[in-house]
Amino acid sequence: MHGDQPGTVLANKYELIEKAGSGGMAVVWRARTLGAAGFSRPVAVKRIIRHLSMDPSFVAMFVEEARVVSELQHPGVTQIHDFGLDEVGHYFLVMEWVEGCDLARLAESFAVDGSVVPWSIVAAIGIEVLGALGAAHRRVTPEGAHAPIIHRDVTPQNILLSTDGFVKLTDFGIARAMDRDTMTRPNALKGKISYVAPERLKSSDCSVASDLFGVGVCLWEALAGRPLYDAPTDMQVMFMVADAIIPDIRELRPDVPDGLHEILTIALSKDPRDRYGSAHLMSRKLAELLRKSDEATDSRRIAEIVRGARGRLAIGEASYGPGGTTEVLEGIEEMLEP
Repeated sequence: MHGDQPGTVLANKYELIEKAGSGGMAVVWRARTLGAAGFSRPVAVKRIIRHLSMDPSFVAMFVEEARVVSELQHPGVTQIHDFGLDEVGHYFLVMEWVEGCDLARLAESFAVDGSVVPWSIVAAIGIEVLGALGAAHRRVTPEGAHAPIIHRDVTPQNILLSTDGFVKLTDFGIARAMDRDTMTRPNALKGKISYVAPERLKSSDCSVASDLFGVGVCLWEALAGRPLYDAPTDMQVMFMVADAIIPDIRELRPDVPDGLHEILTIALSKDPRDRYGSAHLMSRKLAELLRKSDEATDSRRIAEIVRGARGRLAIGEASYGPGGTTEVLEGIEEMLEP
């Protein structure tokens, strides 16, 4: 794509080292800066895949990502360092590099030896993700207007865990700022189908409540060590999502406290009105639960667990959300008609 390969230098500033992730929309490269006097630091470079780089609507979405995420100065959101054009006029996005793994890989690493992620660590990760989402949902423009950003693609692959114990939410590439309402095509559902809220099957509209449903799915799967909706095709998964039948996590994880089960039940309610009203409220409930536990859940403990995960999986480098394993399902309303 774009003729990129290891050693390619963009804008005389960024040398591509190796692909870190790819999907249907974009590719993320591990790269390094080329500064004066030999200065260098690791970065992530995101590129729209070649055929989509010719599509004005996808290019506009990519530009939108750079615009809105650059305004989110929150430690739980992957930061944007630069946004530029290569020699042939294609955009690239330069973000902070997160050395570690994503939440999906963390759960996989525990499955290697037949164990599961401690429930307290899952709750602690949830608190950090909700903090980042809350910052996006509360976004205010420089003029003081409330302009929330709905992430739209909260998945385990987009929750990055660093070897220093930090939790980062990435890939706002298919996010839509409320002030750019026309950017999303009508009747299109974007995002990995297993993580979308049931109401999105009949409407492309996203909300705080739909983001929180995605968090609920991520936490449920991290605890269970398996997908919430397990079916061989997207169509079958879609109908399972529509029914929103959520297995009791305690049947798979008897160690999960009733309080965490209750939090997940609320977050995964079929009716968005029954979910938490904000990321802050859901985060507060998780924090109250953790205060009753004696388990260590600080950054040092998360770092220890992430390093252990990399060892079990023999991960050479970070697993970085590419912003693009994206499904676009048209005409879902018609599919669901009785």
